[in-house]
Amino acid sequence: MRGTLSFMMRTLLRIAFSTPPEHMKLMSGIKRTIGPHRRWLYFFITFLGLFWVAPAMGQTGKASDAEFGPVMRAYLGYLRNEQEVVDDRASRREINVAYYRRNSNRIRALRQMAIRIVRDSGNDYIPELEAVTRDEMRNLFAKPPGIESLQVNGVINNTFRFLGMERAGEVFYLFARLDPYEQAELMQKVTVEQRTSTSGGVLHNANGTGSRPRRVVSP
Repeated sequence: MRGTLSFMMRTLLRIAFSTPPEHMKLMSGIKRTIGPHRRWLYFFITFLGLFWVAPAMGQTGKASDAEFGPVMRAYLGYLRNEQEVVDDRASRREINVAYYRRNSNRIRALRQMAIRIVRDSGNDYIPELEAVTRDEMRNLFAKPPGIESLQVNGVINNTFRFLGMERAGEVFYLFARLDPYEQAELMQKVTVEQRTSTSGGVLHNANGTGSRPRRVVSP
């Protein structure tokens, strides 16, 4: 549907700016009469076409959201609202072109990743996502990790999980913020590992005395 609408738009614009067809050139008398008004006529047609196509494209976007559950649809609606805010600020010249482009691309990257997550998992769930460029890493990390060291699904500082990269005009690095339960579980796991490594594998009984686990030998 979106491809058909795009084709119609290109056709309307091509008609508006095209040269008169051969049969109109042969009708010289008629051409002189309607020639000065021809472009205005097609501009008017194009104008009407825009009013017809734009709402249809909006309906197509909403229809494409129908494959998702309520949580995902709400998130996509949130991203659309964010884009409208950026567009509004740009129209009032509150932001420059670079800021507008960066944030519009960021919204696209977030949308792409969210759709990928839901389709791959089959679950109507979206974690708290962050999308940053290479030069924005300090917005998330006091000590940014090396880009080359990032591994998909790797956890950084027990706070973020690296999801991968998305290209949306520029390269964005996508992270999911771990929820409090995930953070607590990871911290507990790290604590247990540290205790094990410092005690050299010695188990402690209730009296605080240590003993190594006994070896079981089959008779």
